[in-house]
Amino acid sequence: MKSIKVKSLPLGDVIKNIASELNTVFTEHCEEYVLKIPDEYGKGEIRGINFEGGLGILLYDCQFLEDLEIQFVVNEVHPLKFLYCIEGELLHRFENDTVEHNIKQFQEAIVASEKHNGHILRFKKNVKSKVNSLEISRNTFRNKISCNLKSVDKKLNDLFSDTLAKKTFYHEGFYSLQLSNIFDEMKNFKEEDFIRKLYLEGKAYEMLTKQILLYHDDLNDLNKTVLLRQSEIRQIKSAVAIIEDEIAKLDKIDIIASRVGLNVNKMQEGFQYLFSKTVNAYIQDYRFKKMQELLTNSDLSISEIGDLVGLSSKSYISKVFKDKTGTTPNQFRKDYKESMTKLRKKNL
Repeated sequence: MKSIKVKSLPLGDVIKNIASELNTVFTEHCEEYVLKIPDEYGKGEIRGINFEGGLGILLYDCQFLEDLEIQFVVNEVHPLKFLYCIEGELLHRFENDTVEHNIKQFQEAIVASEKHNGHILRFKKNVKSKVNSLEISRNTFRNKISCNLKSVDKKLNDLFSDTLAKKTFYHEGFYSLQLSNIFDEMKNFKEEDFIRKLYLEGKAYEMLTKQILLYHDDLNDLNKTVLLRQSEIRQIKSAVAIIEDEIAKLDKIDIIASRVGLNVNKMQEGFQYLFSKTVNAYIQDYRFKKMQELLTNSDLSISEIGDLVGLSSKSYISKVFKDKTGTTPNQFRKDYKESMTKLRKKNL
């Protein structure tokens, strides 16, 4: 394993320090510092930028040929770090501790070291890792914020107020879709220089806002959390599969949510995010789509089709079709067959 020591702040100097340790060069554009990982160590890049008010962002997008440990050991109070693992994994421990925290894809961690103790980040070999780190110099940040933090949870309030780093702090969870969207927007932003710096500064404050809201949501019981996490998208997709596979005899929405490990509010938010509709609307639309498919590709009766899509009332099926198409199921089938016959004759 290769270890490098970073004994500098702010983030521009951090990038310079890492570049020196890796025997490579860095570039600077409008106070954003970038180093490319040398081929002998792996591939990728690390970016760093500081803003007025105590905020800064480090962006790691790299893959190393051997385990790489970055030891942040500057002899002063270290920034408060909000770590987001977008891809791969990251291992973190405090300089004065042997306990290692494994931060995996879609996870986030809030870390603050005690006194002048630093942070040790370890990247595993041959693992492509993308990590965003929002860094806050609490002393500078507190001087900028004139209002108090009474609306913030007491532990978080104490954390921001601990400008002398009297206590260690560690909290981990899964980052929200709101934060995921911010990361995507940052990655896709193409402007450079002053416009990019201004944009990233805005995103830094937006990240902090969404993170505080996420932390408050993390304090709720699991069945009462509201914000959808990026990791929960897979569970939403599992709910979709249940709906489509079991449409004939579908469980109630709360039971489906329970089966995939979500509460109803979370599942509703997920459907709104992925499909811009409620769960009920998705079910109704899928039933209609399935009915159309069976009407055009089978000779099943309307009642039989109703059984296959979970609708036992023939009159209700007719109402649904009338509302959607302005015609009855039988007329829809007839019109479809006639149009297909005409098309075949035309192509002869």
